[in-house]
Amino acid sequence: MPSRHKSVYSYRTKLGLITPPTNTVNEAEWQRMMPEGVTFHTHRMALHPDTTSVEGKAHLMRDLEAVFGMLKQARVDAIAYACTAGSMINPVESLPEHLTHTTDVTAVTTSAAIIRALNALSCRRLSVATPYHDQLNHHETGFLEENGFQVAKLIGLGIGAGGPSEYVRIAETPLERIETLVAECFVPGSDAILITCTDFPTLPLIARLEARYGVPVVTSNQATFWAMLRASGIDDRFPNFGRLLAAH
Repeated sequence: MPSRHKSVYSYRTKLGLITPPTNTVNEAEWQRMMPEGVTFHTHRMALHPDTTSVEGKAHLMRDLEAVFGMLKQARVDAIAYACTAGSMINPVESLPEHLTHTTDVTAVTTSAAIIRALNALSCRRLSVATPYHDQLNHHETGFLEENGFQVAKLIGLGIGAGGPSEYVRIAETPLERIETLVAECFVPGSDAILITCTDFPTLPLIARLEARYGVPVVTSNQATFWAMLRASGIDDRFPNFGRLLAAH
């Protein structure tokens, strides 16, 4: 691929990343996966708990368009809204398509990236692990089912049941606890393990879990990273971050 930018560090592509305000895991995991000649540039945006009402969607779009406008000034080639729960809107491609059209820059959302990843892997029956509380888990189950997937089992850690002030705890979850959570949610016969939330630390577990359970593992940060690279014309393969990035 010829150089796209004159920037010393971003000559292949520049990526924009929008995260919730408390998120500290997304950037850490992307940094560990980023290939030579590719950089990413981050902006934080307020959480939007209501994405179902007309008013809630209008507030979300207002904030997204403002942040897209800021990141566009860095001449990024694509921008990701990297909030799983905040982007679980159906039709799943409606939000990224609208943002692409209104902001004139390629848009990716984490939830749309997850759906694309599962489809690329030909997975339909899912075992799902989340850090979320029951209300959000119910919303995620419905979102996945509306997109044609069967949720064999979904288990969350319950973080957020006491309010948004708990969300900082998601990034503090030990890897061992996440491995246990996957063991609790895994149903034999599942086509994939899905681990959601961009603030949930999962990158060091992906290859190990795939070897243990014999199915692909898709995570929010991994799927968003994959979708962003492919949207930017970067087709590098990565051997250590799961089947998705190794083969698709």
